[in-house]
Amino acid sequence: MLDQRYRWKSKILRKHVAVLNGEKSPTIILQNATYLNQTLRKWIVANIWILEDRIVYVGKDMPKIIAQCEIVDCENQFLVPGYIEAHAHPFQIYNPLTLAQYTSQFGTTTLVNDNLMLAMHLDKKKAFTLMGFMQDIPSTIYWWCRYDSQTELQNEEMVFSHSNVKNWIQHDAVLQGGELTAWPKLLDGDDMMLHWMQETKRMRKKIEGHFPGASEKTLAKMMLLGVDSDHEAMTGKEVLDRLLQGYMVSLRYSSIRPDLPKLLDEIHHLGIDQYDKFMLTTDGSPSYFYEQGHIDYLIRIALEKGVPVVDAYNMATSNIAKYYHLEHLHGNIATGRVANINFLANEKNPTPISVLAKGVWVKRNGKEVEGIYPTIDWKDCGLNPIQINWDLSYNDMQFSMPFGIKMENSVITKPYSISMNVSDNKLSEEHDECFFMLLDRQGKWRINTLLKGFSNAIGGLASSYTGDGNIILLGKDQCDMIKAFNRLKEIGGGIVLIKDGKILIELSLPLKGLMADIPLMSLIKKEKDLIKIIKELGFAYEDPIYTLAFFSATHLPYIRITQKGLYDVLNKNVLFPAIMR
Repeated sequence: MLDQRYRWKSKILRKHVAVLNGEKSPTIILQNATYLNQTLRKWIVANIWILEDRIVYVGKDMPKIIAQCEIVDCENQFLVPGYIEAHAHPFQIYNPLTLAQYTSQFGTTTLVNDNLMLAMHLDKKKAFTLMGFMQDIPSTIYWWCRYDSQTELQNEEMVFSHSNVKNWIQHDAVLQGGELTAWPKLLDGDDMMLHWMQETKRMRKKIEGHFPGASEKTLAKMMLLGVDSDHEAMTGKEVLDRLLQGYMVSLRYSSIRPDLPKLLDEIHHLGIDQYDKFMLTTDGSPSYFYEQGHIDYLIRIALEKGVPVVDAYNMATSNIAKYYHLEHLHGNIATGRVANINFLANEKNPTPISVLAKGVWVKRNGKEVEGIYPTIDWKDCGLNPIQINWDLSYNDMQFSMPFGIKMENSVITKPYSISMNVSDNKLSEEHDECFFMLLDRQGKWRINTLLKGFSNAIGGLASSYTGDGNIILLGKDQCDMIKAFNRLKEIGGGIVLIKDGKILIELSLPLKGLMADIPLMSLIKKEKDLIKIIKELGFAYEDPIYTLAFFSATHLPYIRITQKGLYDVLNKNVLFPAIMR
């Protein structure tokens, strides 16, 4: 649990009141501020008093004591609440700290984060230590509680034990259960998952679904079982279906599902002109996707598509705060709220020129304020480089499967019959089939098959960045594959690409082999270089980063490579088990 259960202790609350009594000075006064009042749906001019991390007054008056106060003239600026990312995956090669720091520059001051990586790869104490650290940074960080791994784990019942899940649900920083990727198991009678959902509702927390292509009846059933929202609507009709069943709907704009412009066009065509049940999300896109912005970019799209100004900002602020029962803290500029405020040049440009996060300037006059976000000793949280103390040999390179995995797009994979001779240690570059392996991090087992559609020219690619935390190895040349694996061992985890025995590029991921520890701007450049090279070597789809993460994801059809073996998602059975080494 968090060391401090209450947002502000009694002694601090007395200080807040003392400012209004004229006994204490605020720390910041925003004078002549034109701010968005979501209650009246109007822009109002006021003076805003801030003491440390809280707004203590919004009105016409000025405080009696201003000796220790920074007074900021806000004339010719428009103030809106800090933006909220309602559905963040903070482990997409970046880490929760670097993501928060980077997105704060675009006005996103609150993130609701997926806990999957923490639940799967850290013990509870280490995970909660990291969460405690994240409470003290300028951004405001909340979390989900997953009920399943969205893959097939050999020890799922230990990772997602009743005790573990219940402790996560009860954590003060956790706002919701989900996202509910294993809903078919729930409908098939998984009473433990249903019990966890009931516990989540008893704690007055939300449950988020994950229902791509779900029918009206399925949506209705999931609503009856306790689900509150969904982010998988891909058409205006699917948005409407969810609204009619009572869902809060997240409108998505991500690297593999940039649906927001289309969704807005289609819901307007359907006559939907009420926006209170909508939230905006980027759904955990890779770092390069955020080069031009974050939630501010989605607000801009909404404005361009004719969403009224107040509603466009509300979808990224007050709608989300109300949904999570956080309107007393976030989502609007009013007395008592956390001092998360974005300063805009004009109401139609949602990218802020200045940003206050918990009453601290993180961006000022267009420039990042340096040294505001703390550093962290990742080892204290159990996030060390991976240690691989075993070797890979040509004896592991046996590819005699009758069928392989064929990519349909960045994330959908189907089985296909293998018709070529795979006895040689090198495949021709005249086709797009590669050797493909999933290796246990501890070296206990392996799965070998062929992968069609990823590349026709990659020599060897090794990645510890995967959906289940094991190691992916693929390529045309077994020699290059082994060299890529060996280099991965040397750097303690990451992504390594080799061609003709030479390293073309490598991306070090020293945090459990899953995350980088460099600033997001540096990561963006490195990631773009990596993607450029992969595409030059034949990758034809949108996002190879998502592809690496989703090879093992059993919430997607049709065939997946998992710890248990090649897995048929629709029939829920292992086609070929993993081979012990």
